[in-house]
Amino acid sequence: MPAEVSLTCRGVLCDMDGTLVDSTAVVESVWAGFSARHGVDFDAVLANSHGRPTRETVQDFAPSGADVESIVAELEAEELVRIDGIVEVPGAAAFVAGIPGDLIAIVTSAPGDLLRVRMEAAAIGLPKAQVVAADVARGKPAPDPYLRGAQLLGLAPEEIVVFEDSGAGICSALGAGMRTVVVGAYRGPDNRRAAAHRGLPRARSRRHDRRRPRSPAHAHLLGVRARRGCEMER
Repeated sequence: MPAEVSLTCRGVLCDMDGTLVDSTAVVESVWAGFSARHGVDFDAVLANSHGRPTRETVQDFAPSGADVESIVAELEAEELVRIDGIVEVPGAAAFVAGIPGDLIAIVTSAPGDLLRVRMEAAAIGLPKAQVVAADVARGKPAPDPYLRGAQLLGLAPEEIVVFEDSGAGICSALGAGMRTVVVGAYRGPDNRRAAAHRGLPRARSRRHDRRRPRSPAHAHLLGVRARRGCEMER
């Protein structure tokens, strides 16, 4: 059994998809449709998209001459109405509810309206402080989103703990100088942990839930709780 880890901080920044919200089925369906329409490799698209703004993935894979803005608008519109299968990552709602509202922010690569739709569909309270795709010039894996999150909380990077599930998000948080907890089983490129990610605290389930085989790497926050003063226990 993994040893319990206690982290003391003054604020918490959380990613959304894969960290608080399990949107795996919808995300895979939307990108599968994009891949089929444009004749590109679905696995490569999906790997590239995790944790990154939609526009950046479209720019990387859309055929030459394609109307990127139109494609992005189409994909984002589809995601807004697709709430089938959207659920919380186990324990996420209680975790968020257990942190004082002025000590937590969501930092996501999603648009603001999609953040609101998915958090509501998963029945997770939405913190007032939010960083969405339009709020930064450079999205994850650049450090900009998490640095912006720290500004919203009025805290220095070293005073914050980040919860993330994707390689792009982890790189963003570490690049911002923040302690990072990996949610799920991210292992880095080719299923190997990147050197910078080795030894990071991890929050993941010990057992596969057969009722939800598509869940994001068996992620959960059931063992993570906040105590007064924002001391995290795992």
